[in-house]
Amino acid sequence: MPEWTCYLVRCADDTLYCGITNDLDRRLAAHNAGSGAKYTRSRTPVTLMYREKLPDKSAALRREAEIKNMPRAYKLALCQAPAPVFNAE
Repeated sequence: MPEWTCYLVRCADDTLYCGITNDLDRRLAAHNAGSGAKYTRSRTPVTLMYREKLPDKSAALRREAEIKNMPRAYKLALCQAPAPVFNAE
């Protein structure tokens, strides 16, 4: 069963984008090639700021919704955590 990742990237215009994927390297390459999400297409390059591994797509979607509903300051705090890569239990 593939592992899923919820991630946050900082776009070139200093905005944040949250998404999920089961292949983070491929997804980041797509964002930076301009073929990722519509939001990031005109805001390249993007830089990975945070990632969180989750056991399945459903958990990743729930976490993505939680992060998207956070204020920007909370999202930035996630990025500043001492170890910004977390594994869900």
